[in-house]
Amino acid sequence: MLGSEGITKICLMGLGRTGAEIARTVLEQPDMRLVAAICSDFSSKRGKDVGEILGIPETGAKVYGAGQLEEVLQEHAPDVIVDFSNARATMKYVRLISERRIGLVIGTTGFSDHDVVRLQLLAAKNDSGILYAPNITLGVNVMMLLSHIAARILTDYDFEISEAHHRHKKDSPSGTALKIAKEVEDGLEASGVPLIRGIPIHATRAGGIVGRHELMIVGDNDKICISHESFNRKAFAAGALRGIRFLKGKSGFFEMRDVLELDKVLLSCFERRKTAAVN
Repeated sequence: MLGSEGITKICLMGLGRTGAEIARTVLEQPDMRLVAAICSDFSSKRGKDVGEILGIPETGAKVYGAGQLEEVLQEHAPDVIVDFSNARATMKYVRLISERRIGLVIGTTGFSDHDVVRLQLLAAKNDSGILYAPNITLGVNVMMLLSHIAARILTDYDFEISEAHHRHKKDSPSGTALKIAKEVEDGLEASGVPLIRGIPIHATRAGGIVGRHELMIVGDNDKICISHESFNRKAFAAGALRGIRFLKGKSGFFEMRDVLELDKVLLSCFERRKTAAVN
């Protein structure tokens, strides 16, 4: 269980482009302190101060190799670990983190259904807090809510998803695209419409595209497009901050829909629609 008062101590796993942006953002927060960062055991960043990596004055937060995680947990006692490494690394170290009852915000992608079940079981077994948020940007979660609402209303329309990311992103289609498809499927199911086929997803991996998702909703006479695009990695950092603050003092398995209370918004939306229909 996380402490409920004072400064939240943060350890960052993964110091790539997104991780670096999150580190920079955490360092700017008056209620947070970056105590350590973790990278690959073979990374040239290992042993350096985070400030040197970011091109700013020394921060006092050192970069450790992944094999030193237990040492980091013992020496720095972080309240929350923010993980932007990769799914394989996450699953290797999640049991240790959960057993220490340290909050874990997972912003990386590429997890299997089996992996997600294991995360849920670990959170329950150890009474630890795990926020599973591969779709961590705030805007894309609003897009998911809108996709669900559209599917519940436009039940006779066709739905297709396209997504684009940088050439180095390994999973395809993205976890976010799969999540949008699930929201559409859930919306249709909630309206009693059987899903005859899956929602088509078209993926592009090219250049330095940060992230773009679009849901195309097409009827016989018109078309609606719901889209989200991240202009830079600050969007991920903003979501990570929201996740850290949400997780503090909590135990259990959560997703970004819990952070943003999207289920309450959805319930309110359709309760009002039912009331209006009756009147």
